[in-house]
Amino acid sequence: MNEIIVEGRKIGPNQPPFIIAEMSGNHNQSLERALEIVEAAAKAGAHALKIQTYTADTMTLNLDNKDFKIEDPESLWKGNTLYQLYQQAYTPWEWHKPIFNRARELGMIPFSTPFDETAVDFLEKLDVPMYKIASFENTDIPLVKKVASTGKPLIISTGMATVAELDETVRAAREAGCKGLILLKCTSTYPASPENTNILTIPHMRELFNCQVGLSDHTMGIGVAVASVALGATVIEKHFTLSRADGGIDSAFSMEPEEMKALVIETERAWQALGEVKYGPTEKEKASLKLRRSIYVAKDMKAGEKLTKENIRIIRPGYGLAPKYYDLVLGKAVKKNVKQGTPLSWDILL
Repeated sequence: MNEIIVEGRKIGPNQPPFIIAEMSGNHNQSLERALEIVEAAAKAGAHALKIQTYTADTMTLNLDNKDFKIEDPESLWKGNTLYQLYQQAYTPWEWHKPIFNRARELGMIPFSTPFDETAVDFLEKLDVPMYKIASFENTDIPLVKKVASTGKPLIISTGMATVAELDETVRAAREAGCKGLILLKCTSTYPASPENTNILTIPHMRELFNCQVGLSDHTMGIGVAVASVALGATVIEKHFTLSRADGGIDSAFSMEPEEMKALVIETERAWQALGEVKYGPTEKEKASLKLRRSIYVAKDMKAGEKLTKENIRIIRPGYGLAPKYYDLVLGKAVKKNVKQGTPLSWDILL
């Protein structure tokens, strides 16, 4: 799988997982808070900071009939119209530049999810280095083509999409000029539960579409993300906030700074642990071989005396004959006097 390079940072299976902190609407309509989130994400070790580029008017219509109302009793946003939700959650477009500038100053890669063609045009003027397509837009083929035509790396969340739908999306992106494609396994519930996350899909998706695959993770904690790295995930995206107690549109399923820090550390450990298929001692283990068990003389013996269960034992350390020879050497005689604590070897036997 080819590595993708974004602003000098490599993303791929031979690199530590690429961790994206998604701000979404957790700025609670405060630019000052938005910049604090950027700083906290950088301090926690996130590699990228992502926002979303839309307005309520580019997302939906300002209507309150049943089609446009959120009535799911389990939804965090029940009772709102779609227009009301996006009015609360959107990131003002004039904030994008200061947010991106602060992220770059702190060593992170800033980018965004555009939700319509005007957002792509706006982000191009800000020279974003990569794009993301959200799960709910992964069947919006005209939008996918527009983003892909920029030629910049493209991350696509795959929530809800069937294999057939993903095939259409991936084909459209590649035909429109996308070279660096990353798909994210995603479960579009907020929060998501581990049992509905199905991360075994990650290696299957990688083989099916011949591209890098990561995880857009709405579960609580870091366990699912760490496990996904073991299955080959190269990118992890998590919603991020300063504190869930502060409230906000996505706060209930967002990570706090200490959790993000743990995510960065533990996913890198998981990646380091993958290594290669290997048996036998590693270089570091070779020094431990001496602590294996082996056969030792357990009592002083005189020349000609035979080995018995009383005068030899299988013990640590490992300088004597291997334990597998124990039954073979019983009854054999020593050719010279042997002191207790001598490792048994063939050259002292008759």
